[in-house]
Amino acid sequence: MNLKSLFVRYKSFVLYAFFGVCTTAVNVVSYKILYGGMGINNVPATALAWLFAVLFAFVTNKLFVFASKSLKVSVILYELATFFACRIATGLVDVAIMWLAVDKMHWNAVLWKFLSNILVIILNYVASKFIIFTKKERR
Repeated sequence: MNLKSLFVRYKSFVLYAFFGVCTTAVNVVSYKILYGGMGINNVPATALAWLFAVLFAFVTNKLFVFASKSLKVSVILYELATFFACRIATGLVDVAIMWLAVDKMHWNAVLWKFLSNILVIILNYVASKFIIFTKKERR
């Protein structure tokens, strides 16, 4: 099996991993600027960084990873609502981890931001693949 056939076979995973790294970069850089650079408290900085990353992720997941090109209002509303609902759930996981690791345990904020995002990316991929951007025309 050559490299091209491997890419075609695992295209959504490869693209998701690539854009997951980009989303993590948006999240971490935003957090570092907000928390470290601007002095915004940990939890609000985490929440804002999450929002920036989610907006970036929705566009890249819809258009590039899962190739959901439908312009039907019902499809867009379903994808948007389920995407944000899942991201809110994983965003709360991120905030909880950051609160515990940084505010309570006083561990390294940026390191824990990376570790938290690994878990969040895995959870988000599963939700996107099996719930949000399904190929079924059930909406």
